[in-house]
This record gives sequence, structure tokens and C-alpha cells, in this order.
Amino acid sequence: MSNIKSRRRKSLLDMKILEERLERYLLLTKDAIDKVKISKEKQINWKESAEDFLDMAKRYLSDAVYFKKKGDFVRAFACVNYAHGWLDAGARLGLFDVGKDNRLFSVD
Repeated sequence: MSNIKSRRRKSLLDMKILEERLERYLLLTKDAIDKVKISKEKQINWKESAEDFLDMAKRYLSDAVYFKKKGDFVRAFACVNYAHGWLDAGARLGLFDVGKDNRLFSVD
């Protein structure tokens, strides 16, 4: 019986941690959105920008794998979402040629 109670307590603690981290991520994202200002148009190095977006996606994916191995599934999930966000952003901007693959990317 104590094993069941112990697991129940751990599950409740895990949910509390998940809820706290989710709230932190929500507030962080809201603050970031509030801070955004649309920049004036400027010339960019297309290849360099595409490589940077892809590098960021790969780094976040690597972080996700690291956190998963440590059992920190909340951070792993956050990192994998960041990774895919970089890929989606690059695809929507046209930095990546993904065809019209709207299954893997947020493109039309």
C-alpha cells in the first residue's frame, strides 16, 4: 500500500512541477511577444541565415535528447518544440525548400 501512496505522491509532485514550468514558459512567451517590434526591411545573407536556423534546430534537438536521457521530459519536450519552431520559421520564411510539406512544416 505504501508503494501506491509513494507513486501517487510522486505523480502529484510531477504534475506540480509540470504546471509550474508550463506557467513559466507561458509567461516567458507572452513577455517575448510583447517585446517584439517589426524591424525595418534589410538585406540578409540568405545562406548564412538558413544555416543559422538549421544549426539552432539541431542544437535544440540535441538538448532535447540530453534532457530525455536525464529523465527531464518537460525540458526535453520544450527543446524539441523549439527545434521544430526553428524549422517551421525557416520554412515559412523560405530559407528552407520543403516543398509544400504541411505535415512536417507550417507551410501552405
